[in-house]
Amino acid sequence: MTRLVIKGGRLVDPSVNIDGLFNIYIMGGRVGTIKPADRDTTELVEGAPGLEVIDATGLLVAPGMIDAHTHLREPGFEYKETIKTGTQAASAGGFTSVLCMANTNPVNDNESVTRYILDKAKAEGTASVHPIGAVTVGQKGERLTEFGELKAAGCVALSDDGVPITDGTVMRRALEYSKIFGMPVVSHAEDPRLAGAGVMNEGAVSTRLGLKGIPNAAEDAMVARDLSLAELTGGRLHIAHVSTKGAVELIRSAKARGVNVTAEATPHHLTLTDEAVSGYSTFTKMNPPLRAQEDVDALRAGLKDGTIDCIATDHAPQSTIEKDIEFDKASNGIVGLETAFSLAYGLVEDGILTLHDIIRALTINPSKAFSLNKGSLRVGSQADIAIIDLSKTWTVDPKKLKSKSKNTPYAAKTLKGVVVKTVVNGIVVYDGAK
Repeated sequence: MTRLVIKGGRLVDPSVNIDGLFNIYIMGGRVGTIKPADRDTTELVEGAPGLEVIDATGLLVAPGMIDAHTHLREPGFEYKETIKTGTQAASAGGFTSVLCMANTNPVNDNESVTRYILDKAKAEGTASVHPIGAVTVGQKGERLTEFGELKAAGCVALSDDGVPITDGTVMRRALEYSKIFGMPVVSHAEDPRLAGAGVMNEGAVSTRLGLKGIPNAAEDAMVARDLSLAELTGGRLHIAHVSTKGAVELIRSAKARGVNVTAEATPHHLTLTDEAVSGYSTFTKMNPPLRAQEDVDALRAGLKDGTIDCIATDHAPQSTIEKDIEFDKASNGIVGLETAFSLAYGLVEDGILTLHDIIRALTINPSKAFSLNKGSLRVGSQADIAIIDLSKTWTVDPKKLKSKSKNTPYAAKTLKGVVVKTVVNGIVVYDGAK
């Protein structure tokens, strides 16, 4: 039986309002005992041959992070990412659980694909993988998938992410079924007609660069529709990758009315504006696009006051085939699992958010939103843990990323906060010293 002691670290766990120096004893993949670090720990190690001890003095110890929005690409797009490389990237970023989107090939719209993903993850993964099944067959937006079959196979939510569900009746029915099966519907909130052929945010920067823009209204209009349908049906709605000020305000108002909605924002939408596109780097092309500073400020405020529940990476690996071409033609997306915590911690260093704010948004909040029973280190809980050196800096080198793809806009940027070790089910799956 695996035995592990993490000694002397600063344990921060917002789920139980803990912030202090503690020793954590782990046995059989579960948190067994938590005692203040100034107590004698002799009883923890006596009679425990083969016990592994991690000295976490001066380090942050937090619940393992949960990414509510990951594209693992497998099956079908293994040249961009695999379940093995994607979970290795997750482990290196301090993530112990990832929720993977359904836009694979074939689409994860049936039991066989879901089970393939889970079997692959069990055999090769270094993090827990929770599939998100498609809302509609083939992500075509026409016919609902078998929600019960997908849930029984292991899906934790439903989404056609990457493709908006334009038919309001289909979305209404999906939300109605979400109540029956207890699975959130994750909305890619975008009106494709308003977005048109846009490739970046519509505004002064797009005008200056001569690139066709996507107005905020393309997101706001669909968020408003989905919130209205969630209110009508009482269904469970989760808004993916929120990027606009208007969307934040709509979600805040809906929550005040009691609508059953949660929401996420990405590290890139929290830290970059559309000015980043000025160099025409395709690594700054994503959907939704990077927005204006007022939108970034609104997202940060929404995260602070709880309107935005989760920080999710929208990790979207793309190969050079999709990125080393003209901006207009390039595919959307960036890799984000390995930079997410450090980018979020930068907001703490800047005094915009607190450490508790970001850990909450990366752990217990996504767990609650998707009913995972994770994101906490209370006694008896699954021993998923991230150990992080908050004092240490690192420079992003795409060649050193664990992800198979290297499409990051943060290359050569120095960030603060280095993941030292990641523990899943009481087993060290990532050691930064190795």
